Amino acid sequence: MTVTTNNLRFFTDTGVEVPAVTAEQMREVDRIASEETGPNLFQMMENAGRNLALLAMAVLGEKWADSRIVVLAGSGGNGGGGICAARHLANHGIDVRLCLAEPESLQDIQAFQRHIFRSTPGREIDAASLRAEPVDLILDGLIGYGLRSAPRSPVAELIRWATGTGAPVLALDVPSGLDSTTGHRPGDSIQPRWTMTLALPKTGLLPEHTGRLFLADIGIPLQTYRHLGLSYVNPFAKGFWVPLICR
Repeated sequence: MTVTTNNLRFFTDTGVEVPAVTAEQMREVDRIASEETGPNLFQMMENAGRNLALLAMAVLGEKWADSRIVVLAGSGGNGGGGICAARHLANHGIDVRLCLAEPESLQDIQAFQRHIFRSTPGREIDAASLRAEPVDLILDGLIGYGLRSAPRSPVAELIRWATGTGAPVLALDVPSGLDSTTGHRPGDSIQPRWTMTLALPKTGLLPEHTGRLFLADIGIPLQTYRHLGLSYVNPFAKGFWVPLICR
């Protein structure tokens, strides 16, 4: 498999180079994992959400227990990871508000994540209620790597709300509104302070659009990458998420 990048190379802070993939290639990684090697989609979503919650607590520092976090979640896999993160954060006593872009469009796994979240102290709110919500951190789980065109409402409205707050944003996988392959932003887009990308960096993760970049382990085994002909060395020797440097 040929991996095309924007002349960018990604390295961990220990010097391990991690191959970057396009959106099409990442879909194939997800397919092979879910259909052949494992883990399944729910397991990957759980791993992503837990890592996102841990990173959110880390970037908030000592004030995390007294913070209010708003989680913006779409109806796809990225949204499921966001909902999962919201549950973990709420279970740790953080004041969490979950806003679903299209709650009526949640797929089965995402709907189950929502069901679990409803058993936590966290609150689900609608977009109209966001205006009254002071916020210390926003988690962006709206789109992920699957962007195909400019975001449309209600997702676009949530992106504009996040931008208007001035609050720091931690994006899951790919900042919403960013083409994960090309780095192009065709419409409204999130400008995060941090991005936690999943499994592999994406070729469109240009440094000016991602803020500080991290890579998270979602449990995909080496054999999955070998199926795709990727040259892959385990980058997670230091933990389940690691800083990424773009050169």
